[in-house]
Amino acid sequence: ERRPATPAGSPAHMTPFEDRVLTPEQTEADTRVAVALGAGEFAPILLEGVTGSGKTEIYLRAAQKALELGRTALFLVPEIGLTSTLVRLARERFGDRISVLHSDMAEGVRHDEWFRARSGEARVVVGARSAVFAPLSDLGLIVVDEEHDAAYKQEDAPRYNGRDVAVYRAKIEKAVILLGSATPSMESRLNAVKGRYEWVRLRQRVGRMGLARVHVIDRRKQRVPTAILTPPLMESIEERLARREQTVLLLNRRGYATSLVCRECGAAAQCPHCSVAFVLHRRGEQAQCHYCGLIRATPTRCTTCRGEYLRLQGYGTQRVAEVVASSFPGAALARIDRDIAGRRGAVEKILQSFERHEVDVLIGTQMIAKGHDFPKVTLVGVIDADVGLGLPDFRSAERTFALLTQVAGRAGRGDLPGEVLLQTHNPKHYAIELAQTQDYDAFFDREMEFRRTMGYPPQEAMINVLFRGPAEDEVAKNARAIAHRLKAKLGPGVLGPSPSPLSKVRDEYRYQVVARGPRARIREA
Repeated sequence: ERRPATPAGSPAHMTPFEDRVLTPEQTEADTRVAVALGAGEFAPILLEGVTGSGKTEIYLRAAQKALELGRTALFLVPEIGLTSTLVRLARERFGDRISVLHSDMAEGVRHDEWFRARSGEARVVVGARSAVFAPLSDLGLIVVDEEHDAAYKQEDAPRYNGRDVAVYRAKIEKAVILLGSATPSMESRLNAVKGRYEWVRLRQRVGRMGLARVHVIDRRKQRVPTAILTPPLMESIEERLARREQTVLLLNRRGYATSLVCRECGAAAQCPHCSVAFVLHRRGEQAQCHYCGLIRATPTRCTTCRGEYLRLQGYGTQRVAEVVASSFPGAALARIDRDIAGRRGAVEKILQSFERHEVDVLIGTQMIAKGHDFPKVTLVGVIDADVGLGLPDFRSAERTFALLTQVAGRAGRGDLPGEVLLQTHNPKHYAIELAQTQDYDAFFDREMEFRRTMGYPPQEAMINVLFRGPAEDEVAKNARAIAHRLKAKLGPGVLGPSPSPLSKVRDEYRYQVVARGPRARIREA
């Protein structure tokens, strides 16, 4: 009989579990979840807790209760990089009864882990989005950590939202589902407000330090507004290095430069298969399309006017790492983004190295913004807090607020106070102002006012019908036909057809029709 392989990233040893003393808020939350589990019925619970408030401890105790009742438990996290921390904590509690499922595992290992769950040998499964389909029988608990995260949404076929599938599965299985977040999605918070979900809140951080102090740096008032690192952030990094403390720097843009622009005609070098500009990698020597994956040497001439004078514009995590390395030559640096995550096990190795304090400064995208607990991190710097605010997405403010609040929560989690510096050109935007105070209640009220005024979800339903194909005329014709039929039923609530924000991807032209209105009417249409 073949012995199951050890999942990548699993600890080679087990640390004996020591029962922790709960705060009064945690005790109340634990009791309410235990009561729901004991009832043996479908129970959706929103566990809303500030960063560092001890949500993970509630998750683990809930799983322990489910196992005591003879049922199984499923933990979902939005990023593969977050599984290792939860796996370590779960192994301390449940030993070999856990199974790990995610796409970064070798195929044979994933096969073995799947069958351990299927056979009942494993009673707890930890995994990313696709683990929602884990073959657990008699499922009693589903935990969706960071339930607000957009990474739960599968963009390619089959399209699904892992969080929503988890809620539906819990309903079928008559299980308790814990939706945990410091910044819940607008949909989940509204469900809690209206009583559809039980609402459990943790308002205080565990420990004596409390939330980190957040300061906004207005780039417009800096001597060099375009500098990647402003003087206040440079000084703060230097102070942490001198005190042997750690720093996290966030920029939610990977690569070296965001585009290559012709100085003569102003055109940006574009992917021939997609309607997007190339992103420059490897110190600007390699052009890459982040949609179809095309990689080529950086062009030396403009494809529009054949001009020879091209300049790099914008910056990503690779460029930030270069600037930090040149500014602080004695500092040990590491970077985590999608480029690094493509190498199996690389993220786990970097996180372990950072945890052992072999790295002074960790630079990364949103992958480093949530879930991690590093006690020596006392400074978080957000290089560009405006990234995402200008996107054509009604959720842009919600996602920006969540990202900034989550990354701010990485600072000051140990015995040392934390500080957060947000660099921005738009300090008066409400998402940034309220992220500074980490006031989710005020943000929810402000954002819901915007959603009600504009008729956006969760106030009303909205559906985006996407048409795509190799012949643009045919795609546009089909979009017009469907739009005409929808307008006959829904009237002015139908917008389009129009080219999608990404009008061509992988040589397919894309058009869209957007319909919004009351849910009942949208369903009938």
